[in-house]
Amino acid sequence: MNGLQAVAVVAAGMGAGGVNAMMGSGSLITFPTLLAVGYAPVTANVSNNIGLVPGSVSGALGFRRELEGQGSRARTLAIGSGLGGLLGAVLLLTLPSQVFDAVVPVLVLVACLMLALQPSVARLVARRRSADARDVGVAPLAIAFLAGVYGGYFGAAQGVILLAMLGVLVPDELKRSNALKNVLAGTVNGVAALVFIVFAHVAWLAVVLVAAGAVVGGALGARVGRRVPPTVLRVMVVVLGIGVSVRLFLR
Repeated sequence: MNGLQAVAVVAAGMGAGGVNAMMGSGSLITFPTLLAVGYAPVTANVSNNIGLVPGSVSGALGFRRELEGQGSRARTLAIGSGLGGLLGAVLLLTLPSQVFDAVVPVLVLVACLMLALQPSVARLVARRRSADARDVGVAPLAIAFLAGVYGGYFGAAQGVILLAMLGVLVPDELKRSNALKNVLAGTVNGVAALVFIVFAHVAWLAVVLVAAGAVVGGALGARVGRRVPPTVLRVMVVVLGIGVSVRLFLR
């Protein structure tokens, strides 16, 4: 990796950290960047996951005021998210790499679709918000687990899935739901990262570069994002993701 490519990876990490804090799907920025600089798909996915963990922590800390009073709910749902992330990571490492190569273009398209639908999800959350959010039941725990499986295996747009689940099954204010979403997505990435560190081939240079950008992006993303219309940001990421999917289909 040359100097220009390293700068591109750091910039992608910064963008992903900010996008993840605001709406999710930051992997649609970093994953194709790692592919573009020459990493194999599974190695890029694994390294991207580990690199974005510090950004997830940074983003969650940025919403710590919105997390007040949600400790019990977060701990309960994090169990489902963590177990799902563990299973997803194991599936990624045990299934043949050809399986990931075959399904990742479809997963990227699915992630793009979910990101495109994110405004509808946000409106749904807003309509169902309540001052007294209902307790966590079996259904949200199950969906947190399934979203965790998806996140541990690939990851892009798991935040949109989680936000939709919270809006329908655990209604609350949008900012509080988004804060909880960041915690759950970070739990998935953290658990999967531990598995990958122990059992997978990791491109550590890529991890360091993505992490360096993601920490800054996670902390400052919301502030910078206020200057960028959400629709513009969303369209840019979706167009990028579609381009990546087409490129992967043609490999």
